[in-house]
Amino acid sequence: MKAIVVGPDEDGLGDALEREGVEVTRIEEFGTRPALEEAGITDADAVVLTLAASATTIPVAKDLNDDVRVVVYAGDSLPDFARGQADFIVDPQLLSAEAVAEELAA
Repeated sequence: MKAIVVGPDEDGLGDALEREGVEVTRIEEFGTRPALEEAGITDADAVVLTLAASATTIPVAKDLNDDVRVVVYAGDSLPDFARGQADFIVDPQLLSAEAVAEELAA
């Protein structure tokens, strides 16, 4: 499995995914089209956003890869336009990075 983690990942979901055997590519800033393409979005199984402010990444990722699962792992609220395109929205205070990584890798 391949995942792209977009954002600062202060809760360590990227590391938890790697411990589950997931190949992780990181985009530290925003998930722009060029950044997603460089990170290998066409071959990715999941895109993980760690900031709801990066919501514009979702339609771009879906445009480049219809099958990519979008996971938002952030405590702030996701804008309405992106909520319907996200596959999973999880608050880090409700579910640990390890639990989310285990589910994604399964």
